[in-house]
Amino acid sequence: MGKKRVLVVTSDVPFVEGGHLTIARQTVRALREEGHEADLLLTPQNRFGRQLRAYAATRFTDVGVDGWGRPIDQVISMRFPSYAIRHPFHVCWLNHRLREYYDLWDDLRTRLSWKGRIKETARRAVIRGLDTHLLKRNVRKVFTISAEVKKRLDRWGAIPAEVLIPPPPLRPYYTESYGDFIFTVSRLAELKRIHLLVEAFRHVRNRNLRAVIVGEGPQAPRLAGLIREYGLQDRVELRGASDEAAVLDLYARCRAVFFCPYHEDFGFVTGEAFASGKAVLTAVDSGGPVEQVRDGESGFVVEPDPLRLAEKFDLLAEDPVLAERLGRAGRQSIAGLTWPATVRKLLLQEP
Repeated sequence: MGKKRVLVVTSDVPFVEGGHLTIARQTVRALREEGHEADLLLTPQNRFGRQLRAYAATRFTDVGVDGWGRPIDQVISMRFPSYAIRHPFHVCWLNHRLREYYDLWDDLRTRLSWKGRIKETARRAVIRGLDTHLLKRNVRKVFTISAEVKKRLDRWGAIPAEVLIPPPPLRPYYTESYGDFIFTVSRLAELKRIHLLVEAFRHVRNRNLRAVIVGEGPQAPRLAGLIREYGLQDRVELRGASDEAAVLDLYARCRAVFFCPYHEDFGFVTGEAFASGKAVLTAVDSGGPVEQVRDGESGFVVEPDPLRLAEKFDLLAEDPVLAERLGRAGRQSIAGLTWPATVRKLLLQEP
């Protein structure tokens, strides 16, 4: 395959660092390491009520040539509405569409006034139609980052797609020990369900086991309040933001990793934990993580219930050999996921 000039396109929300940006930047990096020219273009998303403007702005963005007037050979789009970009050789590696108009619609609808329901129902119909048209007619091939995302395409739009799981970000993972704490790192948003970890520690019998939470977000005050309410200040640490070296150190030293989001599109936490040789505890309704975690082999998949989680935390606290065995199996399970193979898949077709 000849070397190409590739533009990776995804949408951006100011002051929010989501996993889609990690995927986009890692894709650019991997393309460059494979000898291609690659760059990242961020398109707008906009707030509710203004999404159509973001679709229009993206649609009319010119990506035919670069700043030197050289032709761009391929576009790889990712997150809504970046797939509205026009290019004759356009592949979409879909992170997700606007979930509030798909799988999270019922939750959104219950929080709207009657006037809001009328407006959002109309916008939902328009954007769903746009999405289906763009993903069927505007791109040559659709990949999804997980089977969870593919199921949504099947259900809403019957859009053909192939699952292509992203490898863990290219970072210097290592295993140091199987220490005395459960670790999680995430945006502290409602759908990440970090409160389950805090609530589970009310029931953990082993008083030597701790929890360390890294991340920032709107749920931070609620989590801090729960920690105080349950008297867990000595057992659950809400650390806030940490740099990459500190996060890798926590992965390397923890007993296991907690990651129980609600119907997550994918979630890099699972792959990063496995790359660090650590087991992952997730929930049956967590979406993407459930596709990677094998219950009893590389972690545990349980009901999203604090008592059930506490049982598994106690089991791991009492048996570090089990934690190590599960973690090693997790590392082996992702051995075949590599960025060179992934970008070759994305560039498989020729114009």
